[in-house]
Amino acid sequence: MLSLWQGLPVMVRAILSGMLVAAAGTIPWALLVGGNLKFLPSVPWAVPPTILFLWLFWRYLQGEGWPRSTAAARRTSLRANGLSPEVWGASLLAGTLGLITVVLLSGVLNRLARLPQQQIPDLSQIPTLTVAAFLLTSAAVAGIVEEAAYRGYMQGPIERRHGPLAAILTTGTLFGFMHFTHPEVTLILMPYYLAVAAVYGALAWLTNSIWPSMVLHAFGNVFSSIGLLAGGNSEWQASSKPAPLIWETGTDASFWTACAAVVIVGAATAAAYAALAGVARKAQKGEAPT
Repeated sequence: MLSLWQGLPVMVRAILSGMLVAAAGTIPWALLVGGNLKFLPSVPWAVPPTILFLWLFWRYLQGEGWPRSTAAARRTSLRANGLSPEVWGASLLAGTLGLITVVLLSGVLNRLARLPQQQIPDLSQIPTLTVAAFLLTSAAVAGIVEEAAYRGYMQGPIERRHGPLAAILTTGTLFGFMHFTHPEVTLILMPYYLAVAAVYGALAWLTNSIWPSMVLHAFGNVFSSIGLLAGGNSEWQASSKPAPLIWETGTDASFWTACAAVVIVGAATAAAYAALAGVARKAQKGEAPT
């Protein structure tokens, strides 16, 4: 079996490994929260076992547990490498600007095509404490598991064999298809998910660590969930009310303002990623920041 696995192309092994990690990390939470909603929903009892599972899951991916022969490979694949404060700061700035650019780009896309509306779950019978606990736990699961799977186990090996562009495009495409489990997600949203994956994937490539993307992914999920529950806004929409398409009303000042905002913030994002590349190179060489 080992020789058969090693005989597979790197691309295939990386994809299979990443999908396995993603499934193993998310299915337990889905089962637990589903059971919690059916039995005693007034108490978020699914949260503690999920936190324990995430801790054990993370330790295993870091190289703990059996078999010891795969410990080093698991740790390398996870890509949870420590970062200096300078790299942390540059990463969070670049990633935050990148996500703002994606949000602004979504505003333009909403004027070009009718994007679907995210389904708002009926949580009227669920206590606020339970909803808040589920929201935070879901964000933690998404940030930890998806970044470990896609930017760690999947992107890293493809990067080393085929380069960062092929790695980010591959993981971004599969990252988008993974969201097809949500009924409202269709091919029209692939540019959005590819853009999000590019933000996270570039951070992982430049820093050789999933920590920055993991933090931003988790916080991003919190904000998008709050926007959906509080205002009915899908994560790819700035408003719950669909904007008029330019093909129906023609271009207007708001459309051109949105385009200008994408260009300006996008340029700032490119500069921030370039600065991050320089800071990361210096950190890898052990040089003091200037």
